This record gives sequence, structure tokens and C-alpha cells, in this order.
Amino acid sequence: MDKTKPMKYISVKEMNTSYNSEASINIALGSFVLVSFLLGMGMNGTIFWLLWRKMTRTLNTLWFLHLTLSYLIACCTLPFFGIYNVLNLHWVFKDVVCKLVFFFLTLGMVSTVFLLTTISLDRYLLICHPVWSQHNRTIPRAWKLITGVWLLSVCISAPYLAFSETQEADKDRSTCKINYTVYEKWDGKKMELVFIVIRFSLNFWLPFFIIMFCYCSVGWEMKKKRLARTGKPFKVLGVAVASFFIFRLPFYLYMCFRLTPLEETQEHLRITFHIGICLNICFTPVLYLFVGEKFQQVFKMSIVVLLKKAFTEDPRMLVDVANLRTEEMQIRVVHSG
Repeated sequence: MDKTKPMKYISVKEMNTSYNSEASINIALGSFVLVSFLLGMGMNGTIFWLLWRKMTRTLNTLWFLHLTLSYLIACCTLPFFGIYNVLNLHWVFKDVVCKLVFFFLTLGMVSTVFLLTTISLDRYLLICHPVWSQHNRTIPRAWKLITGVWLLSVCISAPYLAFSETQEADKDRSTCKINYTVYEKWDGKKMELVFIVIRFSLNFWLPFFIIMFCYCSVGWEMKKKRLARTGKPFKVLGVAVASFFIFRLPFYLYMCFRLTPLEETQEHLRITFHIGICLNICFTPVLYLFVGEKFQQVFKMSIVVLLKKAFTEDPRMLVDVANLRTEEMQIRVVHSG
């Protein structure tokens, strides 16, 4: 006769303890998200206004103006997720709000990485192809490129208007989730896998390789041509890119682990990516002011001065690039002769 293992019963006390522990974690997480929203809106809003009103409109300020806008869009969704967590994953808003929140969060996240990739390519062209940049690196062309970035970001985010919906978890609680089974004939798990692969490829791996190629090429070119060391705008871009990949990676890992039965790992990654996204979209723009500055100097300068130092091209770099253009033009003339 086979001996079967006795069933393990969970007492009501253990269930209540587990529920209370989960609720406490969600309340703490929701409080962190709400505080991040307040700080993020103040910081991002201030930097956006200063870039818009106080800074000379150059390519650098144009790039980072829209990058800050993408952070602001994502930041505006945080109070809904904050309240959702404080209420222990109970969605008190309407179904249309659920759809809009996921749409704008995705729009902010997608546009951020596309803009960072675009800025990296701009740095690469400026240093590695100075003659081409001299004739084509203009503000009207930049506006067209930025418009394309926003349109592409909207197209990638639009499906979440259909996939996001509220669901009844029990009689006293509803949730806001992404349901990939919009039509009965669709396999929800397969559709989720397809979208995870697309977003992971377009919003993480492909930009990662493009940005790394740009940085390696720029570094090699500057070393080979003995150009001036990278100025503060380059350091600002480096901080923005590094913070993106460090703080966003848990989000994509969470998306992947959603397809596995590892519930405990999913929960840990959910908490980690909430914290990471808050740090990324709320506090990264503030690093623009501090990177490359001595701690004592920060308090002696106004925010406007710090922003100008962060986004104005280094004069030494511009002189070196101009000299590089002249050298390339002379080489072309010699070869053509």
C-alpha cells in the first residue's frame, strides 16, 4: 500500500499573517510611489520649464527637452499605481482610466529609450562624421526626427488601450491588469510572449547595442584624433543611459518571469521594478545638474547656470570638431585632385 504524504493545512492565523504582511508591503510601496510622484513632478517640471523658457534652443536642449517630457508623462501615471498599492492592489478607478494609465506609462517608457538612442546617435555623428554633421545636423531635421520618435512610441503603446482592463478579483476587490486575450480565438499566453519579445527587443536589447556602438566609436575616435575630453553634455548622456538600463532591467525581467510559475520571484521583481522606475523617471533628470560638478560648487550656482553647463556644447569640443571637419575636407580635396 502506497504511503501518501499528509496534506499540509494552513491555519487561519497563518493566512491572516501572510495577508497582513503583503498588505504592509503594498502600503509601503504605494507610499514610496506617491512620494516619488510629488518629488518627480516638481523636479521634472522645473527642469522642463527652464529648458523651454530660459535656455537657447539648440540641438542639445531640444533633445533633453523632449527627454524630460517623456519622464513627465510617465511620472503622471505614478499616483494611480501608488493608490492602487496603498489599497492593497484594489483598483478604485474606472476601466478607461486603467487603459489610459498603462498607455501613458508605456508611452513615457518607450519614448525615453528611443530619445536616448537618438541622442547617442547624434553624439556619434558629431564626432565620427563631422563633415556630414555640418551639413545635416540642423534643428528642422531634429524636429522631424523627434516627431517620428513620438509617432513610433504612440504606435507601440496604442495596443495597451485594448489590452488593459479592470477585472473582479473577488466581491470586494477589482484589479487593473493587462489581458492579452482580447478576442476569444487568441491565445493569451502566446500573445503576451509575442509582446514581451517585441518590447524587450525594441526597447532594450536593440537600443543597448546601438548605444554601446555609439559610445565605443566615439571613444575610439576621440582617442585616435586626440580630441578634448568629453564635456559635461557627454557625461549627462552617460548618466541618463546608465540609469535607464540599471533601473529598467527589473521591469523587463518581471515581464519575462510573468510567464513562469515562480510567484515569489515575480513578487520580488514587481517591488524592485516599481522602485527602479520611480528612481529612473523621477530622479534621473536631477542628476543632470550634479554630474561633473564638485559638491561645494552646486550650492554656489543657480539651477539655470547648472542647466546651461549641462546642455551647452563644450567650446573645446566644438573647436576640435571644427578642426576635424577642416582636416577631412582637406583630405577629400587632396584625394579628388
